[in-house]
Formats: sequence, structure tokens, C-alpha cells
Amino acid sequence: MSLTPPSEAETNEKDMPRSKRRPPIWVRWVVLAVVVLFLGVVGIYETSSHGFGGPGDNVTLQVTTGESYTSVAAGLASKGVMSNDLSWKVYNAIHGTPTVQPGFYTIAQNSTFGAVHSLLASGPNTEALVVPPGFTLSEIVTRLEGVTGPTFATSFNTVLKSGSITSSFEPAGSKDLEGLVAPGTYLLPPSVTPTSLVQEMVNRFVTMAKSAGLTPSSTKHSLNSYQLVTVASVVEKEGYLNRNMNRVATVIYNRLGANMPLQMDATVLYALGQDGGPVTHATQAVKSPYNTYLNRGLPPTPICTPSQAALEATMHPATGSWLYFTVVDKTGTEAFSNTFDEQLANEKIAAKNGL
Repeated sequence: MSLTPPSEAETNEKDMPRSKRRPPIWVRWVVLAVVVLFLGVVGIYETSSHGFGGPGDNVTLQVTTGESYTSVAAGLASKGVMSNDLSWKVYNAIHGTPTVQPGFYTIAQNSTFGAVHSLLASGPNTEALVVPPGFTLSEIVTRLEGVTGPTFATSFNTVLKSGSITSSFEPAGSKDLEGLVAPGTYLLPPSVTPTSLVQEMVNRFVTMAKSAGLTPSSTKHSLNSYQLVTVASVVEKEGYLNRNMNRVATVIYNRLGANMPLQMDATVLYALGQDGGPVTHATQAVKSPYNTYLNRGLPPTPICTPSQAALEATMHPATGSWLYFTVVDKTGTEAFSNTFDEQLANEKIAAKNGL
């Protein structure tokens, strides 16, 4: 019997020290899989955290008081700022989770994790102007100055009065935007200008009015759209609460139809540059086209920024023959009456309730 001698390779492999032998093939496949998995995880993490493709448009997110960090991250993800996945959790595990203060944050879409983390840790970077219903342009300018400082507010006021921005509700030749800007919250990122802010306010009003059924071509009770805005502004100040407004609108229309003076305290206070307060016999005698105790018809312009509720009440007044109303309790409830004697009776109820 002849035996085949082992090959040189087999002899060498058998003679190799155990430490130098190649690992089994299955071990090499496991190592390769681990390396591939590691590189994949690193690639996903790098792609998620660095926002490949460059920053996009700026977006703004509002963080409310008590809002969770998870909710903030979800909000940023929904606006396309970053991905909100395991990579973001890993990033925060490494760099720490910041305490996020309430406010407005403006940041570019497709931002890096580092940029997002830095912004949230630094606090809100965007101011906001809140315009309540019932504010006059003068009050808006004053509030804006408290937010931005005098330089921006002064320029804003100049734009308001210049006529460079117009409303489709304005009468021909008018440069007065009183009552023709919308209430609401206006963000003031670094890119905003006085002109762009005024334009946004005017545009919002047109949209709000349309949703209430009022357009520049609307008419009602022989009043044009600008006069209807004026009615809404009086409704806003005199109605106080939404539940009163459609009946206040009815009183205004009924008084106009009867050629009676409106006798609305809010118009006198506007003439005096006051927001609220008592109207006395002396103030009722003030000489002003806005004094509806002395002058029949509507005041020459709106007297404040009306809410959508006031606009809706103006376009959809209640059915009734009321000519008078007064606040009768401390919750703001108003009682409406057809005769002056009924009005006097309601005023006694108000007095009894400490008003």
C-alpha cells in the first residue's frame, strides 16, 4: 500500500503555531457582519445628525409652558428641521438633554443635531407681538416698542401712516389702517421688517374678514364694507363678550335705521384717546366727529381692531327691535331693551349688582 505524502501547505498549516492559524470561516462572517452593522449605524447617525444637503427654509416652533422635550423634538421633526429617531436620542445621551424654555424658536430646516441642541439650550430666539382684539393702532405701536425697542416700532408706525401699504377695505384716498389689521400673534424673526409686518397684518385681516362673510364688495343695511368694519369695531368695544355681540350689532343697525344717535361710550373714549373708563356728561359733550352722542351716524373710521366674532356678529346680527343695552352683572352680561323705560329698569339692576 502506498501513501500519498501530505502536501507542503498542509504540512505547514499543521506545523503553524495555534495562535497563527486563521479563524474558522463562520467567525470571519460574524466579524464582517458586525463591521457592516457598525458602519451602517455610524452612517445613519452621521446622516441624521449632520443634515446632509444643507439648510433649508427657516421655520418657527412655539414651545409652550410645561411642554415635554419629546413633544418639542416631534414638533421640530414635523417641520423638517431634523429627524426624530434613535440617532437624536443617542445624541442627547452623549451631549445631555437641555432644559427648553417656553417661547418661539426659529431655525432652518435640515439643521444639524448640534445646531438644534445649541438652539434649544440657548432659549427662544424669536420675539412675538400679540395683538388682542380691541387694540387701536396706537396701542399696537406701544406694545411693539416694548418687544422690539423704539427704532423698529417707530419705523412700523411710519409705515402704518404712510399709505405705502393699503387695504382693499379702505375708502379711496384713505391712509388710515385703523381697524383694518387683524388681531393675533405675529412672529418677529430677524428677517421681519416694519413693512413686511404691516403687510402681514393687513393680509390677515382680509382673510379673517372673508371667513366671517365680509369682503370688500359686501354691503348690508345700506352700509359699504368699510362702514361694516366700523360697525364691527364698535361691536367689539361695546359687546365685551362674544355672547353679547350679535345683539349689540342689532342695536346699532336699529339706531341707524331710526336716525337716532348711536350714543356709544366707546366712540367717545376713542376720541379722548382712552381705553375704558367712565363716560360723564362732560365727556359726552367733547367736540369730535367720533362723539356719537353729538353726531348721528357712524364714527368716521373704525375705533379698534375687531375680532372675528365681532365681524361675524356684524354680518349676522340677531333678530330683534332693541334700541338700548347695558351691562347688568360683573360677568359682563348685557341686558337689551326696546324702550328707554326698560333701559332705566336694567340700569337699576346693574346698580344693585354694584355696577
